[in-house]
Formats: sequence, structure tokens, C-alpha cells
Amino acid sequence: MSANRHLGRIVALQTLYEEDFRRECADEAFKLGEVLARNITRYRETIDDKQFIEQLVNGVAARQEAIDDIIRPVAPEWPIEQIARIDRVVLRIGVYELIFTANIPPKVAINEAVELAKAFGGDNSSKFINGVLGTVLRNKEAETDKPAGKKQKPISKKSTPKKKDQTVEKT
Repeated sequence: MSANRHLGRIVALQTLYEEDFRRECADEAFKLGEVLARNITRYRETIDDKQFIEQLVNGVAARQEAIDDIIRPVAPEWPIEQIARIDRVVLRIGVYELIFTANIPPKVAINEAVELAKAFGGDNSSKFINGVLGTVLRNKEAETDKPAGKKQKPISKKSTPKKKDQTVEKT
């Protein structure tokens, strides 16, 4: 099932990538449901859990604005629009699984996103994805651990002091 879900995430990534691209190109003919059905059909022989893919794609698409609002403060040096498209889509999938699903363990969500970044992203994509999603998880854990009614400032890379001799690679 794990390998099947991994393939499911690849199909979801492919679908959401196309959606992101076509939305940017203002493609009026684009229908997410049609692309999702086409991509599921393409892999029908190897995919058992079509519902997982549908929930993932539709969940990310429906909550994209909220997901982007979660990503922005933890990657302030990288505006959403400037993040490589594939990394942006992988981040959205990872954040969706971390924040909006209860049946995916956080380590699985992060590991799967890192694997997608290694397979489809650039040289530093997996490190970037891992860092952003790790911060999202820490923020989520801090939110659930805090007393009710108090707002806590999100953790961001800028709020982490850097050592004098530490060099930081921007990914």
C-alpha cells in the first residue's frame, strides 16, 4: 500500500503541476477533474487507491490559498510565485498532508514530499522541502501545545539566529 500511495502522490503531483501551469497561462478550457481522471486512467493497472489520489488532488486544490498562507511565513526569502513550480506543488502536497489530513503520520508526509523533490525537483529541492515542512510541523506542534486563546508567532527561518561562522546556502 505504501508503494501504491507513493505512486498515487506522483499522479497527484503530475495533476497539480499541470493545474498550476495551466492556471498561470490562463487556460480557460482546463478542468481539474478531467486531468485527474486522465492521469488516473493512465496508471489504472498499477493504482489500487484512486480515492486517495482524488482526495489529495481535490484537497490541495480546494485549500491552496490556505496552504500558501502557511508556506509564506516559513519561507520568507522565497515568495510563492518565485519557488520553482515543481517545488511549490510538492510543498503544497506536503503541507496539505501535514495540516489537513489526520490519517497520514507527519514523518510519512515529510518523507514522501522529500522523495518527490528528489525525483522531480532540482539539486537542492529536497533540502528546501525538508526544511520548510519541518518548520511547518514544528509550528503545528507549537500551536497544539500552547494554552488556548493565545496566538503564537510562527517559526520562520529568519527568526532562527545564525552563528557568526555559519554559512547559509539559499535553496
